[in-house]
Amino acid sequence: MSDISIILKYFPNITSTQQEQFSKLQALYEEWNAQINVISRKDIELLYERHVLHSLGIAKVMAFKPKTNIMDVGCGGGFPGIPLAILFPESNFYLVDSIGKKIKVVNEVAQALGLKNVRAEHIRAEEVQEKFEFVVSRAVTEFPAFYKWVQNKFSKNQFNILPNGILYLKGGDLTEEFKDFKKRVVFHDLKDFFSEEFFETKKVVYMPMH
Repeated sequence: MSDISIILKYFPNITSTQQEQFSKLQALYEEWNAQINVISRKDIELLYERHVLHSLGIAKVMAFKPKTNIMDVGCGGGFPGIPLAILFPESNFYLVDSIGKKIKVVNEVAQALGLKNVRAEHIRAEEVQEKFEFVVSRAVTEFPAFYKWVQNKFSKNQFNILPNGILYLKGGDLTEEFKDFKKRVVFHDLKDFFSEEFFETKKVVYMPMH
């Protein structure tokens, strides 16, 4: 499915405003991708499955409460942060990337969608001084390196169903990459939530940071 119907299939209760925002993503990303390549050419036709729904896999593991502060590290063109910001309009999303032109795309998309809960900045995660309840990311680097970047970025303020921590989208065999963390992480298979073949080996990795 290359349209918003795949989102409605798994998130049938979204509002008309959210439906409208999701439905605008295809044209926005096609327009920006033509200028600044943030999504591979073959994937742009499958934007809703491989980028939007994949990002929303995090929402199947964690429904952020209002006023939750979330940082998306290495957000690229805005995934998973932008879809999550649409789904959780009362939570605050701070999207960071070390490549400035990608942040330009994020800012333009967020503005076009009228997302008031998104900030985006051209900065490395290690340089961020703020604290967050959750840090999200989509396979930006090997997990041990990622953990070092974000380990001191967590607020002590606990008010969500899960303790504050990392929610990390990753695919394939993760045994080696997570061997030093296996007592602390929980793997959630996205195939348990989404039936499309693309999700067969994809996971949300949750690691509490309290």
